[in-house]
Amino acid sequence: MTKIERFEDIRAWQEARVLTRRVYALTTSGQFGKDYSLRDQLQRASVSAMANIAEGFDCDSNKEFARFLEIARRSAVEVQSLLYVAQDVGYIDQATFDDLFAQAQKVKGLSGAFRHTLLKNTRRSPKND
Repeated sequence: MTKIERFEDIRAWQEARVLTRRVYALTTSGQFGKDYSLRDQLQRASVSAMANIAEGFDCDSNKEFARFLEIARRSAVEVQSLLYVAQDVGYIDQATFDDLFAQAQKVKGLSGAFRHTLLKNTRRSPKND
């Protein structure tokens, strides 16, 4: 297992960065680019996933870090829900939906698994709290 020395080493953060990059590429052109409300909400949700992982890394305890990972996980779910809106109004096709949904699912899964590991280690070592 690779040692995590900075937030950039966290795989969930790396995948959230990929998600954010893809969301921005998608939402800055065409009809999507003109739908300021949906565009901004989707961008904010993807950035939130990425930022909460980074912010949590700097916490003083595993329990607190786990709380930020849960927020990141929920932000990835928000991205998934907003993708349905984008598809329903015709901004994205099925292939684009599937690609971004899968990327958000990856962020969700990695954040959740990391959270679970942190909480498991917190229960073993109360000093981390």
